[in-house]
Amino acid sequence: MAGDPYSVLGVARGASEAEIKKAYRTLAKELHPDRNSDNPKAAERFAQVTAAYDLLGDKDKRARFDRGEIDPDGNPTQPFGYGAGRGGFRPGNGQAGFGGDNGDFGDIFEGLFGRMGGGFTRGFGGRAAPPAKGADMTYRLQVPFEDAAILKPQRITLGDGKTIDLKLPAGVETGTQMRLAGKGEPGPGGPGDAMVTVEIQPHRFFTRDGDNIRLDLPVTLTEAVEGAKVKVPTADGAVMLAIPPGSSSGRVLRLKGKGFHKKGGERGDQLVTLMIQLPAEDAELKAFVAGWEPGRRNPRSALGV
Repeated sequence: MAGDPYSVLGVARGASEAEIKKAYRTLAKELHPDRNSDNPKAAERFAQVTAAYDLLGDKDKRARFDRGEIDPDGNPTQPFGYGAGRGGFRPGNGQAGFGGDNGDFGDIFEGLFGRMGGGFTRGFGGRAAPPAKGADMTYRLQVPFEDAAILKPQRITLGDGKTIDLKLPAGVETGTQMRLAGKGEPGPGGPGDAMVTVEIQPHRFFTRDGDNIRLDLPVTLTEAVEGAKVKVPTADGAVMLAIPPGSSSGRVLRLKGKGFHKKGGERGDQLVTLMIQLPAEDAELKAFVAGWEPGRRNPRSALGV
């Protein structure tokens, strides 16, 4: 990742977790490869934004970066700069020292080697620095629209060839990240983690509106005028919907609890917009309309035209 992760996300160093998450989601939606198929620079920028969030979205990694222990790519910083600027080796009272220190060789060795995960201890009888964990691994999981709405578990294959059934969290959306502890690369201090980024696939007739799902439903003129019960698709399967008599095109009907799962546990709704479809070149319909006096009224009179 090039540059400072705070700058990549466009947030201040003191930004809260919520501010960092919001900045990432905004940039991820803007730069997503599906929206920028003809712009390779957007894909590169998307990768940088994702890497920046992978670092700053992890409390431990962010704290280590802020302390200067790791670089923007998550790699340990060079340990040989430890204690720089505190003076060099100097003679004194028969002891070797760095700056104003009093010859504590344990501290010196810890600064040079202990932070690299070696076996040197601090002073005499102190604790050894913990061995480094393995690297984290990143995955991108494409989830079908309906599966995301009903939180259907997704089977994924990890880098070691093993498969797991991943449970989607309530409130899942494109850009949602999930951490799988211990599913990363092996290391002396144990395996790293796996970071899974969700991408919800678009649907051919459903669209998402927050926690709700929208659907344009074609109906006949007879169904709109007389009312009817019709079968309607939902993410959970088809259900029956009652169309009130005298419904106009654009009328929105609500199917409770047929939307996406909210973080609080409830579900959004499915909003069904009625779209009256008329047959083309129907002579009988033309004749009926021509002799239907109410059809000559001006429905736009309220608009002043």
